[in-house]
Amino acid sequence: MPRPTRSPRRRNPLTALAAALLCLPLATATGAHASSAPPPAPAPATAPGLAPTPPMGWNDWAHYQCGVTERTVTANADALVSSGLAAKGYTTVTVDDCWTTKTRDADGNLVADPVKFPHGMAWLGSYLHARGLRFGIYEDAGSYTCGGYPGSGRPQGGGADHFAQDAAAFASWGVDYLKLDGCNVYVAPGQTQEQAYRQAYDAQAAALRGSGRDIVFSESAPAYFQSGEWGNPTWFDVLSWVGSDGQLWREGWDIATYDPARPTASRWSSVLANYGYNRWIGRYAAPGNWNDPDFLIAGAGGLTEDESRSQVALWSMMAAPLILSSDVSALTPAARSALGNTELIKVDQDSLGRQAGVVSTDGGTDVLARPLAGGDRAVAVLNRGATARTLTTALADVGLPGCTVAAKDLWTGATSSVSGGLTATVPAHGTAIWRLTPGSGCGPAVPAGQLTGNGAKCADVTGSGTADGTQVILYTCTGNPNQRWTQNADRTVRSLGKCLTASGTTAASPVTLSTCRGATAQQWTADRDGTLRNAASALCLDVYGGGTADATKLDTWTCGHFQANQVWALPN
Repeated sequence: MPRPTRSPRRRNPLTALAAALLCLPLATATGAHASSAPPPAPAPATAPGLAPTPPMGWNDWAHYQCGVTERTVTANADALVSSGLAAKGYTTVTVDDCWTTKTRDADGNLVADPVKFPHGMAWLGSYLHARGLRFGIYEDAGSYTCGGYPGSGRPQGGGADHFAQDAAAFASWGVDYLKLDGCNVYVAPGQTQEQAYRQAYDAQAAALRGSGRDIVFSESAPAYFQSGEWGNPTWFDVLSWVGSDGQLWREGWDIATYDPARPTASRWSSVLANYGYNRWIGRYAAPGNWNDPDFLIAGAGGLTEDESRSQVALWSMMAAPLILSSDVSALTPAARSALGNTELIKVDQDSLGRQAGVVSTDGGTDVLARPLAGGDRAVAVLNRGATARTLTTALADVGLPGCTVAAKDLWTGATSSVSGGLTATVPAHGTAIWRLTPGSGCGPAVPAGQLTGNGAKCADVTGSGTADGTQVILYTCTGNPNQRWTQNADRTVRSLGKCLTASGTTAASPVTLSTCRGATAQQWTADRDGTLRNAASALCLDVYGGGTADATKLDTWTCGHFQANQVWALPN
């Protein structure tokens, strides 16, 4: 999809793309197979104590940008309380960029702008805490913030950073949450861009741990390596380590900011773009670690009421942080209702911490399924089209074959018994969403949906053939049955009643569909790095030559280091 317009205060997308491409291994850049052995799968990151569920709250940036003031923050904090949204969980109030003076003081300390914040940051922290809210603040891993204010990182040309000094100040002010952006990061001679970012974010994490206060750490490092919806090896690499430093991370483009000169200018394409890149990386989400597709702008201008409801539903399905960026007092009743929908919040905050997987997408409709604690499943159906449509999703397609469920419509609250499929008339740009409670006769849900790979295309059974040896290929996602796969307890991956099979144990062996017979060639292990390893050969499921063209065959090949053509988004 086209890239939506972005505010200039963030990274330059072309610069970030060029830097990311420079970091790509040559073998991947040329589309050839890589031969380097992969590192061990990364450990599941930090303990979940600081953010066992996705953070919720408010941030000024997407609505006010550098116009933020103390009055802006306190007024929106008061509105969170008076509207009841704080009681629903929206409790972390974060001051974004442009809150400091343009220079540090003589001792190197950050100084709050005395015009914008006349009472200072310690006072603001006390104000928020007195209302049962948490205090969030913004800084940058570089020498300057994106807005040109003092950063915490090393100066250009080298020198000492301010991470520990700033963390100590934040702790003394009662800060509970730090958002660390990634503009102007100094890359020392001999370093790669990724090494410089990791050094900076590691240093900030260590400083927070040493500050004497529990501070949730929101990282922006991945956003500076994103090069498209599917991603690249360096982006995947950064995503693999940010969870060891912090609890959540912005991994891509900023959400489009509000323009007071054009208050109704559509921001829907921005919502879809951020949903688009976030939906494929659920493997990185778990209690204490969250993918952050950026702010909720529901009800803040630029979205219809149905689009606003869609954003809340989609973010809840993706276990995303629910962080508003709006004038809370001006939210429409419909937006307040969607944002405060208790059932949607329960889905977002589910203790299992699993992000939804994509069941199917065909360019007009997306179906998502998310496993929930206790055996329930959430299912959402997005209508991307410009007109309302009546859509039906079979229970078998969301992993509940032969099952009767209690299906609760999370918009109306109505519950019905369903045994065949879920049907709803979904408005233009709207999203239907249900919580399914399987009946007593149902077996455990089977992860079911697309096997999505390079270029956000689908593993596809050629011609829907079921003859043994039918080649499996990469193809534009259609939502058809020959692109629906299940992950099974016996480690098989199945479509059309047959098994994904490695035809040999040597590199470049074609991957086919064949009768399931319990062979190790039909067993696959999903690693946290996104690879699928074949049990017979220990080789990885691979898109031949790094291709993205329709009908590119799938094979097995030596596992590389976060190769885009060996990374897969799996059913959930």
